[in-house]
Amino acid sequence: MIQLGVNIDHVATVRQARRGVEPDPVRAAHEAELGGADGITAHLREDRRHVQDHDLRRLRDTINVRLNLEMAATVAMVGFARKLKPHTAMLVPEGRQEVTTEGGLDVAGQLESLKSVVGQLKEAGLIVSAFIDPSPTQVQAAHAAGFDVCEVHTGPYAHAWANCGGDFRRPELAKALQDVARSGQEIASHGMRFNAGHALNYHNVGPIAALPGVEELHIGHAIVSRSIYTGFREAVAEMKRLMVQSARG
Repeated sequence: MIQLGVNIDHVATVRQARRGVEPDPVRAAHEAELGGADGITAHLREDRRHVQDHDLRRLRDTINVRLNLEMAATVAMVGFARKLKPHTAMLVPEGRQEVTTEGGLDVAGQLESLKSVVGQLKEAGLIVSAFIDPSPTQVQAAHAAGFDVCEVHTGPYAHAWANCGGDFRRPELAKALQDVARSGQEIASHGMRFNAGHALNYHNVGPIAALPGVEELHIGHAIVSRSIYTGFREAVAEMKRLMVQSARG
């Protein structure tokens, strides 16, 4: 069955707007579990704009599902991950001026340095994932670097969906979905796990969830946004229902 990893970053974004204690992203993680989440994702950015170090420590100690740490491939973050020991460490590009992650990790352009980072994380017993654009070159490089998982960046697909109103007769939307699908096939052919995520929401998630071989979707902003009106547990449950229905066809 397709799985859902819930990203709680933007619960922390609301908290950090006041530098207070609520809403608590750890409580949101517990609500996500009750809503059917199979994992919790949190991005510990170098500028600490939302999730904080203590949030990750509390998550590691208290949640009952997998913890996926999104992180930059820096010495400091590798050291933190090796000590924290999340279930998965996902390497992502990171820019101080970006609102959110704007593209996939250029594994092909940093192959030798990323081999070292992947090796250090695996040495600590972690599953290591790469967040990459839907590109055969990046998939092949991720395999060469030793990654266990590739999460395909679905941002281009989501933008095409919005521009086309979800009309798959428009070639740009059909191509965007096909790019994700082909990358997934390439990932699976190398024995890696095929995940996907970024900018997925309640409208556009279905075709991605229905792709052959996709194992897990990581979704955050749409769920946090919906939770304002429905509550976090129900927002997670609704997304999981949509994913499972689509995956079953």
